[in-house]
Amino acid sequence: MRPVKIQEAKKAAASQWVNLLLTCGIIASLLYIAMNIIVPMFYPGYNPASQVVSELSAIGAPTRAIWLVPGILYSLLVAAFGWGIRLTAGKSRNLRVLGTLMIISGLAGLAWTPMHRREILAAGGGSFTDTWHIVMTFITLVLMLALIGFGAAAMKRPFRIYSVLTVVVFMVFGILTWLASPGISSNLPTPMIGVRNAST
Repeated sequence: MRPVKIQEAKKAAASQWVNLLLTCGIIASLLYIAMNIIVPMFYPGYNPASQVVSELSAIGAPTRAIWLVPGILYSLLVAAFGWGIRLTAGKSRNLRVLGTLMIISGLAGLAWTPMHRREILAAGGGSFTDTWHIVMTFITLVLMLALIGFGAAAMKRPFRIYSVLTVVVFMVFGILTWLASPGISSNLPTPMIGVRNAST
């Protein structure tokens, strides 16, 4: 094979690899949607409107094991997507930072610890895993805001406007979720907290 053809073959292989990594972003999104639709079906009494997603993987929850494997896969897919963004960033600093943050976000997903079920928390049975769960929630929120910011900076005006609107919605529903969250640890009704949580 001639050197030119070898180079072309290498470029084609590299391009396919990058496309595969970028496709991981789409797969990750579809997987997460599927998890939120399918997993609750195995949790008797779970109400997605009045319970947060974290309760599906809570210690003692009947769906913890079902959520765990696809949850790990989701995190790895997000990290792979971030790597793909970095490889296509070229000279764009914003895209490079975006890709790096996406990788960090994906790997951070592996550092989450589960919360306990509501009744355990209300009885004073919380532990370090619950505290770390809250810490990771805030870290994830900061990462998401940074991702939106650098993504907006790397794109054109229409996407920037969309990003600003996204942040506004994100902040409003995030605050509403936070205000209702004490009801979780007190095992009190939390109507619509699941909807607010999903909006963030």
